[in-house]
Amino acid sequence: MRTLFIYPEFPKTFWSYEKILELVNRKVLLPPLGLVTVAALLPQHWEMKLVDRNVRELTEEEWAWAELVVISGMIVQKADMAAQIAEAKRRGLPVAVGGPFASSTPDAPEIALADFKVLDEGEITLPLFIEAIERGERSGRFSANGDKPDVTGTPVPRFDLLELDAYDSMSVQFSRGCPFQCEFCDIIVLYGRKPRTKTPEQLIAELQCLYDLGWRRAIFLVDDNFIGNKRNAKLLLPAIKQWQIDHGYPFSFTTEASVDLAADDEMMRMMAEARFEAVFLGIETPDEASLSVAGKHQNTRSSLEDSVDRITSYGIRVMAGFIIGFDGEQTGAGDRIVRFVSRTGIPAAMMGMLQALPNTGLWHRLEKEGRLIQEKADAKGVNQTNLLNFVPSRPIRDIANEYVDAFCRLYEPNAYIERVTHYYGKVGAPRWKAFFKPENSDKPALPALNDVRALATVVWRQGFKRNTRFRFWRSVLRIARRNPANLEQYVVTLAHNEHFQEYRAVVTREIQEQLAALPPEPPAATTTSRELQPV
Repeated sequence: MRTLFIYPEFPKTFWSYEKILELVNRKVLLPPLGLVTVAALLPQHWEMKLVDRNVRELTEEEWAWAELVVISGMIVQKADMAAQIAEAKRRGLPVAVGGPFASSTPDAPEIALADFKVLDEGEITLPLFIEAIERGERSGRFSANGDKPDVTGTPVPRFDLLELDAYDSMSVQFSRGCPFQCEFCDIIVLYGRKPRTKTPEQLIAELQCLYDLGWRRAIFLVDDNFIGNKRNAKLLLPAIKQWQIDHGYPFSFTTEASVDLAADDEMMRMMAEARFEAVFLGIETPDEASLSVAGKHQNTRSSLEDSVDRITSYGIRVMAGFIIGFDGEQTGAGDRIVRFVSRTGIPAAMMGMLQALPNTGLWHRLEKEGRLIQEKADAKGVNQTNLLNFVPSRPIRDIANEYVDAFCRLYEPNAYIERVTHYYGKVGAPRWKAFFKPENSDKPALPALNDVRALATVVWRQGFKRNTRFRFWRSVLRIARRNPANLEQYVVTLAHNEHFQEYRAVVTREIQEQLAALPPEPPAATTTSRELQPV
C-alpha cells in the first residue's frame, strides 16, 4: 500500500514564528508528530511518503504515486484539511482522516468526504482500520469507545519520513492525559484525566533515533502536562540526564507543565540538569475569581508570581498562556494581564480570546445555556476567527478591544526589551553545564553560518536601525555583566520579537475585520450562581 501522509497548513499564529524561522533558514517550528507516530503503527511493509504542507506543496509525482491518503490535523487546520481531502477524492484516491479535529468533531463537514475516519488514539483504532483495508472495505469509522491504550507498546515514530532540515525543533511525547479538570480544556476529553506514560527506555530510544538521524537541535516534549504523573517523570529525568552526559548534551528540551511544578524543587532540579531550558505554563489569568470559574483551582493555591520566579531561578525559562473572556470577567482584564506579565517579566506571553472547544465542560455548559454561537452552522466545529464562539458575559467588542490593546502593549519593541531584560536578570545559571563533558560531544566548536547571519540581522535591526538602539545596547551590556551564562539565550529571546512585531499588526487587522463583520451585538449573557465579584 503506497501511503501518502499529508499534514495540512496552519494559519498564521502566535507560535508560527515565520520571521524568526526565516532568519535561520528553516520553514516550520515543529513537525507532525502524530502522523509519524501513525506511520510507525501501520504495517511497515507499506511504502510511505510524508508531505508537510507547511514546508512545501505536494508534487504531481507524489499524487500519482499514492494508493492511499492519510490526513491528520487540529481544529485550526480544518480549512486546508478539507481542501486536501477534496483534492484526493478528485483524483480518485481513498482518504483516511484522524487526529484531534476528526476525533473531537467526527461529523464536521470539512471531513465528510473522507472514506475512513480513524478516531481517538491510533494504538486502538489503527488495527481496526488495517483489518478493514485488508478485507477490501472502502469506508469505515473506527472509534475506541472510551478506551485508552497502554502507550508502553507505542513504537518509535518514523522520524525518517520528515524533511528534518525544515524544522527548528523536533517533537517527542512521553505522556498523554492530565489529572486536572479545567472547564475549557480539551486534553482531558481527548486523552483522559489519568496520565499514561511511556517507559524511560522508550523515550531514550526515540532520542537515540533522532541522534542517529543527525538531529542536534531543540526538542519539544509535547506532553500537555509533563508532570501529570510526577512519579514516572522523575523516573525518566535521570535517564535523559545520563543519555545527555554520554552524548555531550546535544539536545535542549522544552515542555508544558502545570504551575504546581514550582512547588517541587526536586523535579525542577532534575529538569534543569537534563537540560530542560523552557517550560510553558497555562497561567490563563491573574484574576483568581476567573480561575475558579474555569475550574483551574491548581492556579489559585499559591502566588502565581512566586511560582514563575521559583521556576526561573532554576534556569528554566517560563513561557505562559493567557485567556481573556471568562464568564463574569470584570472590565480591565487585558490590562491586568499586561501588568502581571510586566511584573514577572515572562518573555513569551501568549494571549487569546476564550474558545469553547467541542465536548469540553465549557462547551456542554454553554450549549445547555443556549450561548454557543455556531453549533448549528458549523456542525459542532469551532470558528476560524479569533473572536469568541459563544455569547460572553460582557460585550464582545470590549473583550476584543482589550485583547488587541494588551497584545500590542506586550510586544511593543521597547517594552519587550525592558521585560526580557528584567526577566533575564533573575534567570538561574544553566545547571546542565556542570555535567557537560566536551570529549563526549560531536557538536561543532563554531556556530552555524545561519545562526551567525541571524544574530547579525537582529543586532542590525534592534541595535542600529530602529529606535530601540539605545535600549538594546544598554540591556545587552547589563545582562553581559550580571548574567553572562545566559547572554546567548537572552539575545535569542530578544530575536523572538521579530515575529511578534509583525504579528501585532496581524492581530489588530484580523480583529478589526471580524468586529466590523459582526451583526448587532446580542445582549450579554448573565451569570447567576457562577457570577463573579468585582476584582
